[in-house]
Amino acid sequence: MKIYPVILSGGSGTRLWPLSRAVLPKQLLPLVGDNTMLQETALRAHSLPGGVCQVMPPLVVCGNEHRFMVAEQLREIKLEPLAIVLEPVGRNTAPAVAVAAQYLLAIDPGALMLVLPADHVITDVAAFHRAIIAAAALALEGALATFGIVPTGPETGYGYIRAGLPVAAEAGQGACRVERFVEKPDLATAQSFLAAGNYYWNSGMFLFRAERYLSELGRLQPAMLDACVAAVRDGYRDLDFCRLDEKAFTGSPSDSIDYAVMEHTAHAVVLPAAIGWSDVGSWSALWQVQQGDASGNVVRGDVYLDGVSNCLVRAERRLVAVLGVRDLVVVETDDAVLVAHKDQVQRVKQVVDHLKQQGRSEHVQHRKVYRPWGSYEGIDLGQRFQVKRITVNPGGKLSLQMHHHRAEHWVVVSGTARVTCGEKVTLLTENESTYIPIGMTHRLENPGKLPLHLIEVQSGSYLGEDDIVRLEDVYQRM
Repeated sequence: MKIYPVILSGGSGTRLWPLSRAVLPKQLLPLVGDNTMLQETALRAHSLPGGVCQVMPPLVVCGNEHRFMVAEQLREIKLEPLAIVLEPVGRNTAPAVAVAAQYLLAIDPGALMLVLPADHVITDVAAFHRAIIAAAALALEGALATFGIVPTGPETGYGYIRAGLPVAAEAGQGACRVERFVEKPDLATAQSFLAAGNYYWNSGMFLFRAERYLSELGRLQPAMLDACVAAVRDGYRDLDFCRLDEKAFTGSPSDSIDYAVMEHTAHAVVLPAAIGWSDVGSWSALWQVQQGDASGNVVRGDVYLDGVSNCLVRAERRLVAVLGVRDLVVVETDDAVLVAHKDQVQRVKQVVDHLKQQGRSEHVQHRKVYRPWGSYEGIDLGQRFQVKRITVNPGGKLSLQMHHHRAEHWVVVSGTARVTCGEKVTLLTENESTYIPIGMTHRLENPGKLPLHLIEVQSGSYLGEDDIVRLEDVYQRM
């Protein structure tokens, strides 16, 4: 049987600020190892042993602003996706899975969908694979299976699934009917769930036939299904991406799979899974899923500790020294530093809300911003000037553009630049420079085989990124 991983890569991950931001959320970050969480999710599914199941290339559902990073990260691990479907707006998991199901049905009428959030940690991959095979057997019998994580404590940060009667299926391995989904409880309620023995953490992972899911969605949420059908039908290809029709998808009701389908269908089953799972929903959760040193400290980057215990310390750009403390989270980035007690990290969202209210940008993006052609990084900003470090990948090409309010000076640090300025095209190499006047049509390209690094100095009355008039773009960002 063929299993199609469907990876949901939406969300902004504000609870892991200042590392996770709207433009670069947690699923696109290497939080635990060298790979990003999206890459780890794709590789876990891809490594499912052959024999009983054949794992197909993943289908990824993500937001428009993350599309090039998603594609690049899959390319880095040498996994070519079946499709990357772009949501024009977020509508929660039920519509996202519905559009993925329609794409799969067009390819394989018997498609089994393995729905996976892109931002989870699973430490026991072998147990996860066994759970997938068991869930697939249930799905072949018509079940809508979800993976219920066997709780290891009275966790108040997770939703729960209450299991009902056992499923009479040899392949089920303890599978039960889903009785109800429960929101995040208080501590006393979580303790009672643990004592009852029939409650599981809600993992947000599912396995079912695409046809069965759409059938149940149409019965329970016909307006949602109609909107998703129209969004796929009226969508179109954009380079390597599948764009949904914006009007149709925006018109869909917003709801999770849990409440739109799983809680109301007679076919929902929960399969117990002890797989070392975490949704890494906070800095304290990230500390818990990593191996600490002899004092319980989890560190990453250039860090000096003395008399420190049970802390998470992460340095992205600078030396971070921590002395004589315990149970803290310290996270340093290029433009923000977080210091919090591990018991208070859920309040990080308040910082993000404050930044939004103040009209600041530290919750949106880092100083280093990724583009399909490479990246740029802010170095200095003052009255009527801005300095950036720009990297253009081999073969990368910025849009043909002009600015109404700023001029630009480019100085090549290394590599080769092909510069279009008006009707003139020139090649620049190391230590050579050029000037782009206000209002002049221009383009920057890297025709070489090595990355192009240059310094850009902007000057003018307005230096915002929205002062870009694109006249032509190979990445179709017009």
